Amino acid sequence: MITMEDIIRDGHPTLRKIAAEVPLPASDEDKRILQELLEYVKNSQNPEIAEKYKLRPGIGLAAPQINVSKRMIAVHIQDEKAAYSYALFNPKIVSHSVEKSYLQSGEGCLSVDEAIPGFVPRHARVTIKGINENGEEVKLRLKGLPAICFQHEIDHLNGIMFYDYINKEDPFKPIEGAIVIER
Repeated sequence: MITMEDIIRDGHPTLRKIAAEVPLPASDEDKRILQELLEYVKNSQNPEIAEKYKLRPGIGLAAPQINVSKRMIAVHIQDEKAAYSYALFNPKIVSHSVEKSYLQSGEGCLSVDEAIPGFVPRHARVTIKGINENGEEVKLRLKGLPAICFQHEIDHLNGIMFYDYINKEDPFKPIEGAIVIER
């Protein structure tokens, strides 16, 4: 089981590396890691389990955040329409909108202990492809908070942190034409 002690913090070199593709079919070890990533995110959202194991709540987790430089992510999130609970090998954004969106409240990260205020511009809509733990291709068309979450986690696979996108001069400068997402 992954705990907060397993999550590496900002400044660790693995967080800035481009993660390696996972050879498919996935090994039993890679499948176990993928399952544990999803288990952490689910458990972190359960108040009793989170308190018992001192888990910080999250909606996504990428393998580099547990110092495994491989292309694996897990997302467990609910928006007003549906639940998105996915653990994927080698996820990638195959298409995206020109239109941008951002979270009104800004983004956070389990690897970043302090709040870094500012708007993080993201694509408003994305299509993601990846391989699930059963070796099946998954294709997701996302918008809103799920789209932002998947982009955040895929960025971890490319050594990018959310705050890299924040306007350094004016962190709360409105992003022209972007959809504002309340959370």
